[in-house]
Amino acid sequence: MSTLTDLTPGVWAIDASHSDVGFVARHLMVTKVRGRFNTVEGTITIAEDPLQSKVEATAEIASVTTGDPKRDEHLRSSDFFDAATYPTMQLVSTGIDQRGSGYVLHTNLTIKGVTKPVDFDLEFEGVGSDPWGGTRAGFSARADVNRKDWGLAWNMTLETGGVLVSDKVRIELEIEAALQAAATSSTGTGRGSDSGAEKISA
Repeated sequence: MSTLTDLTPGVWAIDASHSDVGFVARHLMVTKVRGRFNTVEGTITIAEDPLQSKVEATAEIASVTTGDPKRDEHLRSSDFFDAATYPTMQLVSTGIDQRGSGYVLHTNLTIKGVTKPVDFDLEFEGVGSDPWGGTRAGFSARADVNRKDWGLAWNMTLETGGVLVSDKVRIELEIEAALQAAATSSTGTGRGSDSGAEKISA
């Protein structure tokens, strides 16, 4: 079983093309609608003690997609994310605890200028080499939040009872990260043996 101790200390960059920052909400109280943010960047800084590691990530609100352009525009509007005023959302970790075979990632999540603590159930999926000589690692994380905590309060009451969109939203993260080469000297920024880590495959 892989654990965080398998990770090489250093900076790991999130590979957006092989990661998914998504969410799930109920629609009409009977089905689930999934969305994701296509433009994401961030770093995972692995410490010598992996439980002291840090995560920082940003998602571009305008990149939200749910498979319905009209719904996407509504999500970007002031009824929801207000992308024109708040173009990004940010996640910054505040700690990591081990829980059974997994972990809890404690974070501060900022949306629409409001910062709230969110705890994610975190799974480390493992680490391995890519075809270009780099090193990759995978992580999965889940958290249930109430969107109203960030001012995402728009809704419609249904004639049959209930509401159009659930207040509860599940955040789902599937992250692939690449180990970045460290500087080789104090006078330059030469690349080390993991220079292939930044290459992206299709």
